Amino acid sequence: MTSTTTGGEKAMKPARSAKRALVGRLSWGLADQAASSISNFAVGIYVARSLGITAFGVFSLAWVTYGVVLNVSRGLATDPLVVRFSGVPEASWRGAVARSTGTALGVGTALGVLCLAAGLGLGGRVGPAFAALGLMMPGLLLQDAWRFSFFAAGDGRKAFVNDIVWGVALIPAMVVAAHVDTVAAFVLAWGASATVAAGYGSVQSGIRPRMAQARGWLREQRDLGYRYLVENVSLSGASQLRAYGLGVIVGVGAVGAVRGAELLLGPFLAVLMGLSLVTVPEAARVLREAPHRLGRFCLYLGGGQATGALLWGSALLLMPGRLGELALGDVWHSSSHLLVQITLSVAGAGLGTGAAAGLRALGAAKRSLRCQLYASACYVGGGLGGAAVGGTSGSAWGVAAATISGSAVWWLQLRSALREHHREPISEVRTS
Repeated sequence: MTSTTTGGEKAMKPARSAKRALVGRLSWGLADQAASSISNFAVGIYVARSLGITAFGVFSLAWVTYGVVLNVSRGLATDPLVVRFSGVPEASWRGAVARSTGTALGVGTALGVLCLAAGLGLGGRVGPAFAALGLMMPGLLLQDAWRFSFFAAGDGRKAFVNDIVWGVALIPAMVVAAHVDTVAAFVLAWGASATVAAGYGSVQSGIRPRMAQARGWLREQRDLGYRYLVENVSLSGASQLRAYGLGVIVGVGAVGAVRGAELLLGPFLAVLMGLSLVTVPEAARVLREAPHRLGRFCLYLGGGQATGALLWGSALLLMPGRLGELALGDVWHSSSHLLVQITLSVAGAGLGTGAAAGLRALGAAKRSLRCQLYASACYVGGGLGGAAVGGTSGSAWGVAAATISGSAVWWLQLRSALREHHREPISEVRTS
């Protein structure tokens, strides 16, 4: 007997293979985010239980400051990398990664020095934490840059292994920090373990970061990089302004209460923070291979995250109080009243990140910048206005409303960008 294969069956095989490859890359992305989430969650829980709500508030201020610097690095170094060098030939990828990671290391060194100087000048409870953060900043940013680099190459397994190395190194570091029992010690433990993983990233890739080529990278990517810089800093800067303002209006303990509630939503917040590791490269691939599917891809992405956040938040609301106390200690009593607001905020942000990934893949930097500036202004206004009117709870409600409003703007802009792209296709991928 002879077997025959129809043309339709032949056409289906490449499609199935492409879907399997996509599922594989997304699976490694989810695994990497799970590893990152577990590490961040463990650090937050450990500090909250060890130091109490006021010291945890100080740690949270250092955390959001790191978030601002991280987003500076991503905007200048790694966001352009994943947009323009995802799925390109290896030689092009290696050259771009050397320049991109060198830029991240340079940003970490320069801003780390500023953070160290600020910490030494501040003194008191906050100063030592910021000084420690400044010392650890280069390693923290370089580790994050390796994760972006591996996902741009479609090799999420290496990013996952790198995060596992960080998590393993974190265990003895946190034990030592617990004996010292200060916020600065915990910041040093967190950053030192990240530096170990950053060093291992060079071993994994066989690439040395080229700080001397950072200026050339910035010049080559300036059309995207500087817009992404403003966009990213407006996002993390809004969080920082809200945290500082909440500390002034209500008290440092309020910052700890908000951070505690966010920790309980940690798995989804971690995905949102590192979303571009997986979704922007994948959206760029979808755009090249099947541009008519990009809108649907973004909708599934955003809708899935929003649904997951709502389900997780609902489960937290049904959780017995004693489990919350076991996780957060004394912080639980203040954080438990904010779960509804934080859940809505995360769901709104999750929905919006689907549209944001689409705009990044399209290279529509002007549109995404416009969206982020609007969302950030709403975030700060809602967070601080709510704090002035209703304290910590009012601030959380204000942020929830701002996040949902911002998500709607992201989707309106993506719809317009897709229409423009269908009329006049834009190619943003560079291979040299």
